[in-house]
Amino acid sequence: MMREYLLGNAAIARGILEAGASVVTSYPGTPASEIVETLAPFTKKYDLHVEWSVNEKVALEVAIGASWTGTRAAAVMKHVGLNVAADPFMTLAYTGVRGGLVVISSDDPFCHSSQNEQDSRRYAQFACIPCIDPADPQEARDMTIYAFELSEELELPVLLRPTTRVSHARADVEVGEIEENRVKPGFLRNPVRWVALPAHARPRHSVLLEKQDAIKAALEKSPWNRLVLRGELGVIASGISGLYAEEAIKQLDVDISILRIGTFPPPEGLCSEFIMHVSKVMVIEELEPVLEEYVERAAREHNPDLDILGKRTGHIPREGELDPYIVRNAIANMADLPLVESPSLREASEILPPRPPALCPGCGHRAAYYAMREAFGKDAIFPSDIGCYTLAVDMGTIDTCLCMGASITLASGIRFSGEERDICCSIGDSTFLHTGLPGLLNAAYNKARITIAILDNSTTAMTGHQPHPGTGVTASGDKTKAVSLASLAKALGADFVETADPYDLKATIETFKRARDYHGLAVVITKQVCVINERRAGIKRNPFMVNENCTGCRECVEFGCPAIEFEEDCARINSLCTGCGVCAQICPSEAIEVVKVK
Repeated sequence: MMREYLLGNAAIARGILEAGASVVTSYPGTPASEIVETLAPFTKKYDLHVEWSVNEKVALEVAIGASWTGTRAAAVMKHVGLNVAADPFMTLAYTGVRGGLVVISSDDPFCHSSQNEQDSRRYAQFACIPCIDPADPQEARDMTIYAFELSEELELPVLLRPTTRVSHARADVEVGEIEENRVKPGFLRNPVRWVALPAHARPRHSVLLEKQDAIKAALEKSPWNRLVLRGELGVIASGISGLYAEEAIKQLDVDISILRIGTFPPPEGLCSEFIMHVSKVMVIEELEPVLEEYVERAAREHNPDLDILGKRTGHIPREGELDPYIVRNAIANMADLPLVESPSLREASEILPPRPPALCPGCGHRAAYYAMREAFGKDAIFPSDIGCYTLAVDMGTIDTCLCMGASITLASGIRFSGEERDICCSIGDSTFLHTGLPGLLNAAYNKARITIAILDNSTTAMTGHQPHPGTGVTASGDKTKAVSLASLAKALGADFVETADPYDLKATIETFKRARDYHGLAVVITKQVCVINERRAGIKRNPFMVNENCTGCRECVEFGCPAIEFEEDCARINSLCTGCGVCAQICPSEAIEVVKVK
């Protein structure tokens, strides 16, 4: 064994390599994106197929196809991506797998970069499959390897559920050797198993239910569940909460028993032994009371008088992330020990100016939204979508944001409700290819009179600038066919399709006006490469400056670019300027000009 200093996601990627997986699929989503990014450079060395799929449903289905040939495969996504993949995910539990198949669903407590805090363990419960819950990067690597082995032992998919703190933590990780010669068997016809007709699904459901005892037996002996019996007070904790609990018990120096859970369903034997030993227990877990509900059921059988504290009693919050202070105080409260005040950032927040998330200086999306607002006016309705462009919410052109691809369908629903005001929805290029296509097709088919703005920056910017089918590059950097968004829009039924450069503000405003006045479905594609990718490619424009003509009208400041400041009744442009020149087009006094290079 060797030791490497790894990010949690890199540790998972290492586990995938060591387990001998040959196919890895994913749609980028924080906090899971780095797993595929870590694997991409090794595709040729290990004969590994790694792809950014167009969405999570596609990613899982590709991985399933590989598994049904006997090949080990992994499908990687964030928790809300599992919603998109839920259709194949649920039926897969019936059909089962051949080669080990691990579904990695990274949960995001506290919504660091997500629209909800859902708990992926519920999906494992729903599908009746095992779920493994790592607490740190070392467990993330080890559990990944174990998950492939367990998947093949049970012939079921296994869900691996890292959370943000595990995915983005760094630690020394013991790693093993990587097998370079991966066995790739072939597909074996078995319609009774692989064809999910009702006549086949009914007996396969019985098979799945019969496997539940085998799942429990396998997890009972796994090394990820650890019991330490001490006093009559006890703590049961899962995932990273187990680390917090162990640390708290050590700091408090109290005689408290602890059971750390790393698998779901939890181990019956260890849980019953623990429950019969203690008189009061604190159940500590992030998000949903999955473990707590199990403890309540087990206590009714083994210790009906057990006092159970947790989310239902208000001792552990049901939303947001846990931290060492929350866990310490919860355990101290149970043991009647003094509580401590957690460090507060209130004083710092009073000193430091607020820094809300914002679009980058020179971002083409900002100019596109400005043009959209100029063309449609403030009274129009602006549904939007998931992506970095959602950061423009303060520009008055984002009225809704629900989930990936929902902007077009929400806009259609608003129109079909009888709403007569102008409607212009916005969606990014990667999001459009993810789940926007059916929405556009539906809008065309059902004659929705709306304008769709596809904000094309030629990357999946929000999650780390991954490529997509419109960029002409694969996950491993190989050149491939670049899909034309305009051709797609026309093929899906949009008769009005125009492309505009948002840096040419006047022309973009006129394009949006034509779309606004079109009596039908209109699509405007605003195309400007992401400024971060431009800089990485070595493309630089001359910056702009404010001259003596500035009247202090603040119109450029209200544009919201971080490169524009206001000081002593005058605007000024700082070093963040990328040279897009949009502010010069906005200024009514011609007070902004390009810096002349001598």
